[in-house]
Amino acid sequence: MPRVKRAIHAQKKRRAVLEQAKGYWGWKHSHYRYAKEQVDRSLVYAYRDRKVKKRTFRQLWITRINAAARQNGLSYNQFINGCGKAGIELNRKVLADLAVSDPAAFGAIAERAKAALTEA
Repeated sequence: MPRVKRAIHAQKKRRAVLEQAKGYWGWKHSHYRYAKEQVDRSLVYAYRDRKVKKRTFRQLWITRINAAARQNGLSYNQFINGCGKAGIELNRKVLADLAVSDPAAFGAIAERAKAALTEA
C-alpha cells in the first residue's frame, strides 16, 4: 500500500476549524480539539435555531395582532376568523406590521372583520 502524506490537508482542515472558532472563549479558539467540539456544537445550534427563529417571529406577530385587535374590541381568534370570512388575505407578518406602524389601517381591517362576523 502506498504511503499517504497528509500534512498539508490536515493543516488545512485544522485551520478551517480554527477560523470558524474565532472569537470563542478560552482554549476553544486556539486548541484544535476543543475548537472542533465547540464548532460542531455551534453548527447544531445554528441549524436548530434557524427553525426556532420562524416560530419565535410567528409568536411575536400573533402577540402584536392580538394587542391591536383587543384595542378594536376583538380577540385574536375572532379577528382571524373575521378576516377569513371577509376575504382579507393578509398574512400575520403584514397584519402585525400594520398593527404597529399604521393603527388606523389596522382598525379599518378590524371593522371589516367585525362586520363579517356579524353577518354570518
